[in-house]
Amino acid sequence: MQLAIIGTTACGKSDLAIEIAKKTGGLILSLDSLSVYKEIDIASAKPTPKQMDGVKHFGIDVITPSENFNVTIFFDLYKEAASEAKAQNAPLIIVGGTSFYLKALLSGLSDRPLVSDENQKKTTRTLLNIKEAYEYIVQTDPKFAQKMEKNDKYRMEKWYEIYYETGEIPSSFLQRTKKEPIITDLSVFEIETDKEVLRQRINLRTKKMIEAGLVDEVARLEKKYTREPNCMKSIGIKEVIEYFDGLYSLSEMEEKIAQNTAKLAKRQRTFNRTQFLQTIVKKPLEEMGGEILRFVG
Repeated sequence: MQLAIIGTTACGKSDLAIEIAKKTGGLILSLDSLSVYKEIDIASAKPTPKQMDGVKHFGIDVITPSENFNVTIFFDLYKEAASEAKAQNAPLIIVGGTSFYLKALLSGLSDRPLVSDENQKKTTRTLLNIKEAYEYIVQTDPKFAQKMEKNDKYRMEKWYEIYYETGEIPSSFLQRTKKEPIITDLSVFEIETDKEVLRQRINLRTKKMIEAGLVDEVARLEKKYTREPNCMKSIGIKEVIEYFDGLYSLSEMEEKIAQNTAKLAKRQRTFNRTQFLQTIVKKPLEEMGGEILRFVG
């Protein structure tokens, strides 16, 4: 049996997954693109060994910050976790905020063309007027436009890169190059959190991260790995580096991390709403544990 618990950052997913795993003998696969890195402990808010409480986790502390994480690595982690769960006849609980990887498991990935420098620059110029860029996508590729918001610069960038590089409407290109999904049947449970409550949770978690030594952790990471790796641009790390550069005071840095985390939560909520069209159980955190336990049986 396999299930996924998704939701915004700081909504309580990890603690719930551990609670469910302890009650059912389950294993956990982390769906988090930052927890996969060794030495990024506080910034990733990954569960500590004490919090894991003996529950086996996959997808945590897998690679070093100098290495790049991608969906192919995640697929390998999933196959390893699924194989062990099957061998133990145990539930596999997939949990985390990086829902893109879950979507890839369920839908299959399409090939992406290698984009030339010229077309990357052309895309950047096009997105200087994001309103016109969005309207052109709506007119040219309405099927793709249905999947994004009018200010979704990330997906617009991907659209124009494919469009300029291949000369093909991206929805057609992605469909033509699509691979088979790895999971064909999965129950997805989404934790719903009131926006104000979530903002309070984000503020509290940010404060605790700083008290736990976030600034010292980022200083060690910067000294050992420099600022170049992609993971060093993640929320909670980039703001500390900007603090080192004198752009913020300590209190301003804390507020900036909280603000950017709240923006991330908004993007996560939008992604989950638009990308998972199969049946999803949506409940508040307080009700979700019972709902999942009834499902597991």
